[in-house]
Amino acid sequence: MSKSQRIAYACGACGVRVPKWVGQCPDCGEWGSMEETAAPPRQSVGTGASAMPAARRPAKPAMRIGTVSAAQAASLPTGIGEFDRVMGGGLVPGGVTLISGEPGVGKSTLLLEVAHRFAERSVAKNGRSAEAGYGKSLVATGEESAAQVRRRADRTGCLSEELYLAAETDLGAVLGHVDDVKPALLILDSVQTVIAPDTDGVPGGVTQVKAVASAITAEAKSRNMAVILVGHVTKDGGIAGPRALEHLVDTVVHFEGDKHSMLRLLRGVKNRFGPADEVGCFEMTEDGIVSLADPSGLFLDDAPTEPTPGTCVTVTMEGRRAVPVEVQALLGKSVKDGAVPRHTVSGLDQARLNMVLAVLTRRSGMRLLDREVYATTIGGIRVREPASDLALALALVSAEQEIAVSADLVAIGEVSLTGQVRRTVNADRRIGEAARLGFKTAIVPKGSVAERHRGIEVVEVETINDAKQAAARTWARRG
Repeated sequence: MSKSQRIAYACGACGVRVPKWVGQCPDCGEWGSMEETAAPPRQSVGTGASAMPAARRPAKPAMRIGTVSAAQAASLPTGIGEFDRVMGGGLVPGGVTLISGEPGVGKSTLLLEVAHRFAERSVAKNGRSAEAGYGKSLVATGEESAAQVRRRADRTGCLSEELYLAAETDLGAVLGHVDDVKPALLILDSVQTVIAPDTDGVPGGVTQVKAVASAITAEAKSRNMAVILVGHVTKDGGIAGPRALEHLVDTVVHFEGDKHSMLRLLRGVKNRFGPADEVGCFEMTEDGIVSLADPSGLFLDDAPTEPTPGTCVTVTMEGRRAVPVEVQALLGKSVKDGAVPRHTVSGLDQARLNMVLAVLTRRSGMRLLDREVYATTIGGIRVREPASDLALALALVSAEQEIAVSADLVAIGEVSLTGQVRRTVNADRRIGEAARLGFKTAIVPKGSVAERHRGIEVVEVETINDAKQAAARTWARRG
């Protein structure tokens, strides 16, 4: 065998190449996945002018930036408010979006609604003319049959005349459907289930996913067709497949939510056409997914008519949106000497709960570390930012003293190990949202407010003990 036909071995799962056969892939750890393949011939490396590539005429000459039209990157709204909010206004012709999420969270249901709304705007009916830029929608599914998608469409009312379905797992067949239908929007569910016959590797492997995504992206750019790719996730919540997949596409969004909760969040991660930190809120119903333009009521407990000990409201930032969230705490019995107390959280950060307990014990003289502690948020939302520390601390103080915090009070601030209350970002936006919802008092770190707010009293504090006194005075005055 000549040197240009040397033998190498490639992993069928991740595509890594090694010169000798091994039982376990050194990159992904898969057993028995190494397959014999021809190694690419070595390229000689020269120096000087002879080693440089020859110049060739570009397809288009370079243009002055002021003469380049930005009209082709204009977004086309789908009519789903929260989806358009995250996408930066809507879908961009020629743009490729990657959406990921846990199995069963509702990705296919949401995208079927997107395809339906997009296609409906291209149909003239009821005295409404067809809108420019819109066209047919094609949903290519490799995980379900066309009949299964049709049943979901019947349930959600997504039966547009210009919505097409195809159940395919072959890349060539998918591109063939694109040639026949000529859609303005293509949804591929999912990129891991489609096979590129001319590429080595198993379905869903690195080489296959890269080949499929590259081919679909090239097709989107050449046809000026909007594309949405559905991606699987790993057990850690990341997008399965090569990291290069996220670099190939223009937009990356995560669809997340608890299966036992109605709330769903569409969170932007990367967006070349708009803000990358935006979050859209949805509610899962029997008839599909509904946008929630104002989800504030979902995260506040409106059951009790009177304030309850162990609760306090904070305002967290979900993307650019300020959302009030109620934090609840419950203290159990003290454990015996030598036993480890149970500290359980739901929707909060376990490490921050332990830190707040330590600060209250050391700086406020409260004995909490030897007691069972349970802390949660309302509505299934997950709060990870430090700005919720102050509300969690006041909820713990309220639960320990059996004194309720005022129902019209919000607490915003990060608690440091020294007992100081530190400033947080977007304090004015948080206070403004609290005032809009009718809260009367806001306890915030000193120096964090840059503007005056009507209808709400802003109390600035420096330490956790100052915050405790402010909350006690407010409750005593309003109770």
